[in-house]
Amino acid sequence: MSTPPSQSAAALAANDMAQRPSDSQWGDIVQQLGAEIAGPLSAALERVNQLMSTGQIDRQGLRSLRDAVAQAREAGMVSQQLSRLASGRLRLSRERVHLTQVLRGVLTQRSRETQARGIQIRQLLQPIEIMTDASLLFSLLNAVMDWALANTHSSLEMRLDLTPWPAKARLMCRFAHRSLDLGTAPASAIAEAPEALNSLTWRLIEQTALTMGVLPLREDEAGITMLTLEFANTVGDEPGLQAAPQPQPRPDRPELEDPQPSHNSKPLAGCHLLIVSPRREVRQEIQTAVRHMGLIIDAVASMDEALQFCEEGLPHGIAFEQSLRDASFERLHADITAEVPNFSFIEVRDGEQQTQLSTATPDRMARISRQNLPDALPSVLLFELSKAL
Repeated sequence: MSTPPSQSAAALAANDMAQRPSDSQWGDIVQQLGAEIAGPLSAALERVNQLMSTGQIDRQGLRSLRDAVAQAREAGMVSQQLSRLASGRLRLSRERVHLTQVLRGVLTQRSRETQARGIQIRQLLQPIEIMTDASLLFSLLNAVMDWALANTHSSLEMRLDLTPWPAKARLMCRFAHRSLDLGTAPASAIAEAPEALNSLTWRLIEQTALTMGVLPLREDEAGITMLTLEFANTVGDEPGLQAAPQPQPRPDRPELEDPQPSHNSKPLAGCHLLIVSPRREVRQEIQTAVRHMGLIIDAVASMDEALQFCEEGLPHGIAFEQSLRDASFERLHADITAEVPNFSFIEVRDGEQQTQLSTATPDRMARISRQNLPDALPSVLLFELSKAL
């Protein structure tokens, strides 16, 4: 089993602006991936063996089994996003993005999760616009939240401001990576950063930032971690910082158009979709239609289960069967849209139904026929979920 990189090695990696990681660096990441998947699955297998030998499992054992499987699943999802970055085939867009609004949207989306964990987020955000790839920015901010929430022993402080000339957007995330009540703990234990800070999620933050041309700086000192992300292409009043036109495919290189989806071109990789349907075949049809998109997918059979699922944290979108549009759904819809007005709901209907985007319906919900799922659902999801990017 691999060992996480040392603190000094992590600092070097965090502050290295090399745009193309070496083969050995990717080799280390693959080795770490194996460890982070094998560890939880070994624990899960031990629980399963215990269940088979005794024929019973207590509530604590069941919770441990569920947590172990969830950890392995999360590592697999992170690996999909790292694979996308490693491919070298990403075509980055360059568009004008309101960084402050996107960050606030992510914090709002994660508010239930932070409240469930009892974590407060202090926001000190200046209004700033940048030129960047909106999809990768969304992935980067969510990865920062995943990493910080997994490691914090305090509240999170999110600060967004501008550096002195030359002005660069600077996002700072600060938290305590050890308990603030250390008592008589030795000074060496306080000075050494936990290995969990160098997890696969941290690797994802590093590689996403470097792919975007963003400088990731991390400091771990005296029990406090400070991550700083510097965005070079900040939009100001200067004429030279206006939005650049989108690149067009070259007629002599038709392969660059990449019309077919692949594991290297997943603009929604890491987004979370919840499927709600009492019929197993419908759940499977929806999952099959979007399998190539790199989404994190969960499925439940009823609106009551969906309500319970969303109590701990919101997905980025919900695809639900029309037959479940009842009082429980209305309660769920009202509850979520009160927090996230542009949240994506996609209604799946039996029979002939014209595909409609949320912008074309009075209730702002997308609709699609079950028979059109394979052809139309990926495009509908791309439009609906991209509204949050």
